[in-house]
Amino acid sequence: MLTKWSRSRAAAVLCLLGLVAGDAAASEGLELFPDPKILTVLVVVFVLLVPLVNRALLAPMLRVLDARAERIQGTRKRATRLEEAARAAVARYESSIQEARRAAEVARRAALEEARRLAAEETGAARADAALELGRTRAEVAQALVEARRGLRAQSTALAREAAARVLGRELA
Repeated sequence: MLTKWSRSRAAAVLCLLGLVAGDAAASEGLELFPDPKILTVLVVVFVLLVPLVNRALLAPMLRVLDARAERIQGTRKRATRLEEAARAAVARYESSIQEARRAAEVARRAALEEARRLAAEETGAARADAALELGRTRAEVAQALVEARRGLRAQSTALAREAAARVLGRELA
């Protein structure tokens, strides 16, 4: 069955063929129009072949093209979903990197504070030990000074007696 468009197209083709044939016939003495019986048979064959060609060639080809367009669209949708998934994965990756950096910074600061606290404790303990040792040493020096003074007093008394004895020229009792 011919549509209105295909009928008008067929008529245009026939007119064009008639004009071309007319030009050729005028120059070489050919017939201007073909035999009406042959023309009728050709038109009937053409009209009968249009639905067959449509069904046998055009419809499958259009189905293939439609299927291809659907596959392309499906592939584009899948590519869009994959791109979104990739963006989400990159965002999660960057987020986890930031979180790891924050955790590392917190751990570094905690370790630094712990090291400072331990250093302060060790310094305080060393100062306390030094103060204790200094106190002991001062006590020992003070004790040695007291003993040296006692010894010097005893020696000074003996030396004073000996000096007096020499000056006086006699022994003192």
